[in-house]
Amino acid sequence: MLKNKVALVTGAGSGIGRAVALVCAREGASLVVSDIDAESAQATADLVRAVGNEVLVVQADVGNPADSEHLVERCCAHYGRLDVACNNAGISGPSARTADYPLDGWDQVVRVNLSGVFYGMKYQIAAMQRTGGGSIVNVASILGMVGFATAPAYAATKHGVVGLTHAAALEYAAEGIRINAVGPGFIRTPMIQALDEDPAVHQSLVAAHPMGRLGEADEVAELVAWLASSRSSFVTGSYYPVDGGYLAR
Repeated sequence: MLKNKVALVTGAGSGIGRAVALVCAREGASLVVSDIDAESAQATADLVRAVGNEVLVVQADVGNPADSEHLVERCCAHYGRLDVACNNAGISGPSARTADYPLDGWDQVVRVNLSGVFYGMKYQIAAMQRTGGGSIVNVASILGMVGFATAPAYAATKHGVVGLTHAAALEYAAEGIRINAVGPGFIRTPMIQALDEDPAVHQSLVAAHPMGRLGEADEVAELVAWLASSRSSFVTGSYYPVDGGYLAR
């Protein structure tokens, strides 16, 4: 349960981020929903309000450290504290083999997917230290554990998110700040919509998951909510795949 908790979700305008915000609202949290797309963040906020929860909308580019700092400052100014943070915002980037990968694409994926999580944690941890603890859940990927041809930047950054999670969890465990990561498989979200529209590609993605289907955003969100809550009070520094068996092959 997240009653009387304040939860911040990045990339909350759609997909996994929106699902996390709604599950946290259902669990009783007050929300800060953030996205680089202000309209999509507002749409998520409207859904949160429909559940009956308080919500603050903050537009932010997680790859900009000033935006990440401002996001946490707005949260604390509005609610007085930060208890839960889900660093979900991310991009897929170009599709190309390593030697052909565009340099600007590499820089953008690293900026958002890895530096964005670092910037978020930097300011989120400081806020949680002031109030005696909290829980941070970083959204990595199955590609935080394995490679994927034509996605070198995405795989590298998601491996980095897992490593960053491990390091920070060790640093702040004694201060009551738990930090974990989840590793979604291929989830039906706007990020993979273009891939999923090609019947042959869709079938190949489905076949890669022993459960014989793609995942749903709500299935990831339920795991995030558990890690955010006191139900996982002895869990930190862990990586949890939610992948229909993808990594078990």
